[in-house]
Amino acid sequence: MIRRQRPKLPTFTVLAVLGLGFGLAGCASTNQSPEPPPPPPVAQPLPPSFPPQNLVGSYGLAAYHKDEDRPRTEAAAVNQCRQPYVITMGPTGGVMMHLADQPTPTELRVKGAVGGKDFIGPAEDPPGGALDREVVQFDGRLLILRFVDPEVHGRYGSMVYVRCPAEGVKRPRPRTAAKPAAKPAAARPAAARPAPAPVQPPIQR
Repeated sequence: MIRRQRPKLPTFTVLAVLGLGFGLAGCASTNQSPEPPPPPPVAQPLPPSFPPQNLVGSYGLAAYHKDEDRPRTEAAAVNQCRQPYVITMGPTGGVMMHLADQPTPTELRVKGAVGGKDFIGPAEDPPGGALDREVVQFDGRLLILRFVDPEVHGRYGSMVYVRCPAEGVKRPRPRTAAKPAAKPAAARPAAARPAPAPVQPPIQR
């Protein structure tokens, strides 16, 4: 049985075909633009450590820049209850407060974050956003907030809110040390009675 042999292609033809294939593959890889990296995951707010309605009330407001000025600032905030800063509930469950450099209040959310932190800021921003304020302390009476934006914090400092007493209730005055009771005066000696006048004897005749 006679086998037919296939005609062999010249060597230069094979090399040309291979070169064309590699060239097309290179063009295809060059024309494909690299895919952009996926966006970083957005931190989802966690439940805060206190409900927003706990913030509702009237506060004396002051601010400090140095930690050593905090006690003096708290005392100054108490005196501002003559013109209190009022926090109310918003229409959708937030609290009505002012953002930095804004003349009118905005509804803000109390947002929990990892590590037990709490932030107050716009609902659409993740916890710790540029417009947020971190809750440094809140015990129901004293609220201290720190702006997240370093530039804003440098201008305003840490905000101190001291809850004002209810209307008609006087602020408790600091207690003073009780004065020691006065010692009783020493008993004075009874005044000496005057001696009786001498009786004149009867005249003898």
